[in-house]
Amino acid sequence: MSILVIVESPSKAKTIEKYLPDEYVVRASVGHVRDLPNNAKQLPEKYQKEEWAKLGVNVEKDFDVIYVIKNADQQRALKDLRAELKKADELILATDEDREGEAISWHLVEALKPKVPIKRMVFHEITKSAIQAALADTRSIDQSLVEAQETRRILDRLIGYPLSSLVWKKIKYGLSAGRVQSPALRLIVDRERERRKFRKGSYWGIKAELFNQGSFTSDLLSVDGKRIATGKDFNENTGKIVDGKDVLLLEEDFARKIEAHINGKDAKVIDVNYRPYTSRPKAPFTTSTLQQEASRKLNMSASQTMGIAQSLYQNGYITYMRTDSTNLSSQATDAARNAIKSLYGDEFLPDSVRVYKGKSKGAQEAHEAIRPTGDSFTQPNTTGLKGREFKLYDLIWKRTVACQMKDAKKTGIRIDLEFELDGKKLLFRANGNRIDFPGFMRAYVEGSDDPEAMLDNTEVLLPDLKSGDGAECKKVDASGHETKPPARYTEASLIRKLETEGIGRPSTYASILKKITDGRYGHRSGKAIIPTYIAFAVADFLSAHFPELVNMSFTAKMEDQLDAIADGKKSKVDYLHTFYRTEGAFKDQLDKGEKRN
Repeated sequence: MSILVIVESPSKAKTIEKYLPDEYVVRASVGHVRDLPNNAKQLPEKYQKEEWAKLGVNVEKDFDVIYVIKNADQQRALKDLRAELKKADELILATDEDREGEAISWHLVEALKPKVPIKRMVFHEITKSAIQAALADTRSIDQSLVEAQETRRILDRLIGYPLSSLVWKKIKYGLSAGRVQSPALRLIVDRERERRKFRKGSYWGIKAELFNQGSFTSDLLSVDGKRIATGKDFNENTGKIVDGKDVLLLEEDFARKIEAHINGKDAKVIDVNYRPYTSRPKAPFTTSTLQQEASRKLNMSASQTMGIAQSLYQNGYITYMRTDSTNLSSQATDAARNAIKSLYGDEFLPDSVRVYKGKSKGAQEAHEAIRPTGDSFTQPNTTGLKGREFKLYDLIWKRTVACQMKDAKKTGIRIDLEFELDGKKLLFRANGNRIDFPGFMRAYVEGSDDPEAMLDNTEVLLPDLKSGDGAECKKVDASGHETKPPARYTEASLIRKLETEGIGRPSTYASILKKITDGRYGHRSGKAIIPTYIAFAVADFLSAHFPELVNMSFTAKMEDQLDAIADGKKSKVDYLHTFYRTEGAFKDQLDKGEKRN
């Protein structure tokens, strides 16, 4: 008996094949074998003169899709798969367990028309135990998932093709506009406008280095009970203190006077406060949080992160990397707890397993969080991985282990001290932080590559003082400051904003960001994304004529509708009809846009 197993990629096929018996033959489809046409000429001749031909979607009849085999690679892949299928007694479709993977399996059935029994096999990690478990629990193709993917593909075509064509005519040839790209573009343009409207404000502050049992720093907090103004007290549009704020704007002359007066003098401790608190570890990685943290820590773009994660998954190092879930299986939590006990000791191990609930708006897909594979996590330094693959695996390993460790126990310390000047009381405050028990921070600190160094940097110890004690001012520095405009979006912060708003899905962010930062719409300065003048023109055009498409809540509702279709609660045709063909819907807006100068 011969059984043909089809996956998407050659590397995935190679990894899976070693876990299967000899009668199983694993081959790759190399992604999609069919897709929407690029133009009308790719359609069968009988459709080429239809008004809807360039879309490849029959908008006049239930949004039927005409799929085509577009290129030689797809033709070659299908030819090879047909040859293997002739020798097979059974077909197993083992594409990824998400909407895209489900659609690839459906397309394979439609294109190959197999006459042998068909099974759908799904798994979220490529290990021997996971593959064997998946073989024992196959299912049929989930048509609701296929419909959701097809609806998304149709939406992207109905919006993207005509809208891009309109942008070409009205602004510049070669530009593009899309369902998720357009609101993302508006975000970076709106932020840049906020920066241009910004008016800086100026203020002074004073930092004093004091000594008693040891040196520590403090900042001027108030003069005669009136708080000193800081950056948060300024109106961004006027550069002046916000109306109604009762604060003291410290000018340079008075700041210099204080500086000269307190230098060498003793301050009196008037209050000491200790505040115990705990820090909980972050949830294990989802697609979005992995992209954000890899950007912050490893300076990787979203597309680089996803490419490396794909390789790690296909070679059996991590679980599936497209997921909104923060859930971990009992196998994973057992592996993490064993690693904690072995590497850090029982004192770092909680009494019970930590459970995380996803906070992503519209979270979907029934996968685990991204984690190392298997029932025993391979330590990073024993994987043989190198370069960026090692760094990303190391990040995933640390986050997964840390999420099952005990809370960090800390104490915030606050010492208030007082000087006098011309009968006025000058209140200085020193803030410290003591780590009483590092907990999860021993393994992982968000935003830091080196947990041990981060522990040292986080801890700011203050002398053991009490009310009435004195502290000599050894050094004082009065300095001017200027308020700063709102920060530009980085890849990490833009991904976080899109996810918070429910726009798109994390698996699509990499391609969207690549389009936005390719030089036409924006470029990077360090990590910041700076929009071009073309970006302003496109964003303004869309806001003026297609306001719904750049409206965050409207775009998020599209994702909700796709989720409902995936759950079998809504009809693809009904939703597309409402979106595209009802009076005043997208088609009417397009027609009006074509007529405008």
